[in-house]
Amino acid sequence: MRLDATEVQVRRPVAGRGGRRAFVSGKKKQNTMKATVIADSPLCGILFVLHTGIQWEYLPQELGFGSGMTCRRRLAAWNEAGVRDRLHTVLLTKLRSAKQLDRSRAVIDSSHVRAARRGPKGGPSPVDRARSGSKHHVLVDGQGIPLAVSLTGGNRNDITQLLPLLAKIPSVAGLVGRPRRPDLPLADRGYDHDKYRRLVWAQGIKPVIARRGVPHGSGLGVHRWVVERTIAWLHGFRRLRVRWERRDDIHEAFLGLATCLITHRHAQRLCQEL
Repeated sequence: MRLDATEVQVRRPVAGRGGRRAFVSGKKKQNTMKATVIADSPLCGILFVLHTGIQWEYLPQELGFGSGMTCRRRLAAWNEAGVRDRLHTVLLTKLRSAKQLDRSRAVIDSSHVRAARRGPKGGPSPVDRARSGSKHHVLVDGQGIPLAVSLTGGNRNDITQLLPLLAKIPSVAGLVGRPRRPDLPLADRGYDHDKYRRLVWAQGIKPVIARRGVPHGSGLGVHRWVVERTIAWLHGFRRLRVRWERRDDIHEAFLGLATCLITHRHAQRLCQEL
């Protein structure tokens, strides 16, 4: 999505009184010279920060993306307006129109990231010596296309995000018929709880979750590897490897933007016309 370009006059310095430099509009053959300033340059700055992990204040001005604080404010505004959610829905609709969205099953998993600063949706991690951290919860379809993501504190149990992630799956159009949720959500032993099994059954969905206390070899790993691959792709964006933001909405905005980029890669690969 590109925003409208804004045209501004280019002004060149000329010598003024007292040796001062004045600015006048540059002209060539009585035509005013104009330059195009692309209004989506903050988006390029946001993507640069997401890919490199650089701090906002160190965003190079030579790149022409604007200041880091401007890009940060723009990211917060777009997140509040729900732009990334609508973009994700458009990409999923494109995949469903091409019959490339596998909703016969879904896979859920989570991953821990360390938090450099304390803030909302952070907490002591049981896998990192009680250091402050957060969790990325991811729900993908049978091919590994992300359907929903969420952010919680590092001390939150994985099972608490099973129902919220299922509820966050967008209603995707693109084909005749009512959009449906995945038939079989697959999960590891961290999601084994009889209460939540009953709640998922009540929604007409059959949960396939490994039982605790049972020897390994359930065979779910044959299908669960796709979510682990997607989490690895998410953490390929350096800004998501460590949570630098104190504000949880900024980190969630980065998480949602990375989800849209991964979905777009799938759409480019599976839908030749996109």
